[in-house]
Amino acid sequence: MSKKVRVRFAPSPTGGLHLGGVRTVLYNYLFAKKHGGDFIVRVEDTDQSRYVPGAEEYIFDCLRWCGLEPDESVQHGGSFGPYRQSERKPIYRTYAEKLIEQGDAYYAFDTPGELESMRENYKTEQNPSPQYDHTLRLKMRNSLTLSKEEVDSLLTDGTPHVIRINMPGTGTIAFNDMIRGEVSFDMSTVDDKVLLKADGMPTYHLAVVVDDHLMQISHAFRGEEWLPSAPVHVRLWEKLFGRDAMPQWAHLPLILGPSGKLSKRDGAKYGFPVFAMNWTDPKTGETVEGFRERGFLPEAFINLLAMLGWNDGTEKEIFYMEELIEAFSMERVHSAGAKFDYEKAKWFNHAWIQRVPVEGLAMRVEKSLGGLEGLGSLEKIVGLVKDRCHLLTDFAEQTSYFFEYPKTVDVAAIQPKWNEAKTDFFRTLMQRYETLAEWTAIELETSFKSLADEKAIKPGELMLPLRIMLVGGKFGPGVFDIADILGKEETIRRIEVLTAQLTNN
Repeated sequence: MSKKVRVRFAPSPTGGLHLGGVRTVLYNYLFAKKHGGDFIVRVEDTDQSRYVPGAEEYIFDCLRWCGLEPDESVQHGGSFGPYRQSERKPIYRTYAEKLIEQGDAYYAFDTPGELESMRENYKTEQNPSPQYDHTLRLKMRNSLTLSKEEVDSLLTDGTPHVIRINMPGTGTIAFNDMIRGEVSFDMSTVDDKVLLKADGMPTYHLAVVVDDHLMQISHAFRGEEWLPSAPVHVRLWEKLFGRDAMPQWAHLPLILGPSGKLSKRDGAKYGFPVFAMNWTDPKTGETVEGFRERGFLPEAFINLLAMLGWNDGTEKEIFYMEELIEAFSMERVHSAGAKFDYEKAKWFNHAWIQRVPVEGLAMRVEKSLGGLEGLGSLEKIVGLVKDRCHLLTDFAEQTSYFFEYPKTVDVAAIQPKWNEAKTDFFRTLMQRYETLAEWTAIELETSFKSLADEKAIKPGELMLPLRIMLVGGKFGPGVFDIADILGKEETIRRIEVLTAQLTNN
């Protein structure tokens, strides 16, 4: 590549960070790191009416949790700032005025009422939604239809106006997409988008082109929903900076849910998260659950997102970040939409729970234990139960009996086959366990089986009662491993409690 790779993610601070947005970040990040480039986060807050307090900080918190730290941003600094578009406002008018001087844009003084009338008056059966384009602009109130004197007077008087791009009404415009190959558009279908709003703020169309140029962005990756805007952006590159200066583009495939494009509402509808982290709407107070709070590891979240629309050409599915960076290429990104499967997402998380070193995993699940007092080594407990957990939140249920006496005990599972011989066995077992010199899983099992032989009872008939005595149900890892961690005093106490209950019944 001839120039340094510089890519950017440009979120709007309007709400929670959707998993599609995180995937866009990830692909930018992987591409930059593979090519020794820079990853920039630029906050696109030009639409102040949609600005949501706290959203910007939330976005950076999400990226931090995911391990996708930018090289440059409002928080990280850099040589191409400001990195918040609202702080770059004076820059954009200069370029909009340049387009007007060249005849590639014009002032439009139409009021909201006049625009509404246009959409009504020119509506036809063939064109039910008229646009402000080459067919209608000469019928509107703008600098193409007004005299220079009228325009100057309106500007001098501070008459509200916007600046619109002057799109040609004929021909085609094309560009090469890194995922889709050559993409072309019929210019007659493209309307004259607003570039500068009445408040002096740019629209996305002008800001993205100007900022990409000034920040020396080499590659621009964004969702395919922006494809219809590409003709306007190509035109702006041609007229402002030259086609050769334009970044290489790639329009990423949609992430699909159970019924089409995955939307922010699908989480509540289908019962799975769609945001990276919990997002609380400051207006309504409503909280939408995130992948982090559901119990996903960031490594798993990143891994599953990478595979939503990309693969390395093999059957491999589990990737460490370093492996993703090494393997990633835009050529392997699919052009078709990728369907999000929550069960598959949990599979990724389960796989990563097995891979994370137990010391680190124990630290991550500590909060899930609800502050309970531990009776043994947390790392040892986590190591015992991790193969039964798909989410970090599963550890609370899978380990609670290590920290407190079981809240429910499935007595009914063993009572029908309980008899005096079993009462005698467990009373004797408590005595044996009381005198054990070494309290280890091996010694506990040896003593248990030896006593079963003496009493002529099959060990299999005694294992389920012991498990239910210790954990309360038919679940958990090896029962002697559990007793080892519970310790002598607690193990004997639990055997005694249930033995007495079964005998008295």
